[in-house]
Amino acid sequence: MVMSSNDTLLAAFEPLPEWLNFLAMSLAILLAALGSLVWFLAFRKKRKRKRKHHSHEKRQLNPTLAQAGGLPPVREEKNSSAPTPPP
Repeated sequence: MVMSSNDTLLAAFEPLPEWLNFLAMSLAILLAALGSLVWFLAFRKKRKRKRKHHSHEKRQLNPTLAQAGGLPPVREEKNSSAPTPPP
């Protein structure tokens, strides 16, 4: 039996069996999921982890009034001809 070119062409357009169609769709979904995972892992933003060291000895804090020597002395008012600035 000799197959003509028309028979070969028609065989390419025949519908696939149900199990083969299911297998093809499952493979396409699996490839899309794997491609998305690879893309996510390759192009995700790299987060830099900042390590915070909580050591109060190394860090310079603003001194308290007791550490700085208390409040400055009270100013004496001087009588001057210049007007006092408004608050």
